[in-house]
Amino acid sequence: MRIDFVSDVTCPWCAIGFSALQQALERLGSEVPVELHLQPFELNPDMPPEGTDVVSYMARKYGRTPEQVAERQALIRDRGAEVGFAFGPRTRTWNTFDAHRLLHWAGLEGRQVELKRALLAAYHTRGENPGSHEVLLRLAAEVGLDVERARAVLESGEYGDQVREQERRWRALGIDSVPSLIIDGKHLIQGGQPVEVFEQVLREIAAGRAPA
Repeated sequence: MRIDFVSDVTCPWCAIGFSALQQALERLGSEVPVELHLQPFELNPDMPPEGTDVVSYMARKYGRTPEQVAERQALIRDRGAEVGFAFGPRTRTWNTFDAHRLLHWAGLEGRQVELKRALLAAYHTRGENPGSHEVLLRLAAEVGLDVERARAVLESGEYGDQVREQERRWRALGIDSVPSLIIDGKHLIQGGQPVEVFEQVLREIAAGRAPA
């Protein structure tokens, strides 16, 4: 079974969904062999390198008041706790293109899932800038990637075309919100679903049944 997990690093529901999916896959074990491919999606491709304040960003994009933003973040913290993901204070949102380039390279090195976990924790738990080359290089080292090769990727712009091509492909297929899971190229699950939902749907698909 092939799962394409389309997501952005700064998307909190992606962090929840990724944690829930990982737990669902652990429950399934060898019963349902899975090839997991992490695909890029930028919620804010025009975000400047210096980022922007979360509250003002949410006001501009969604019309939310500071109180509504606080309520939403409290809900996200609770949902994260349900799947073992800790959300800390996130006061800014950032550009994630370089993070996606590094994730693409990490996939070629067989360390994509590990780097994805590290990136989600860096931003959502510790509030770090996932577009910072300093942060990205530190995370690359933490997950066992070659730091000098990672530096070369970041400084050269390598894999930028591949990331843009993948982003265009998913948008052309109608993916306009994340997280989105595409299973075997024909089944779609969206949102930060509970572990049990992912587990049930994957079991049904593996058994050849159309999921409810």
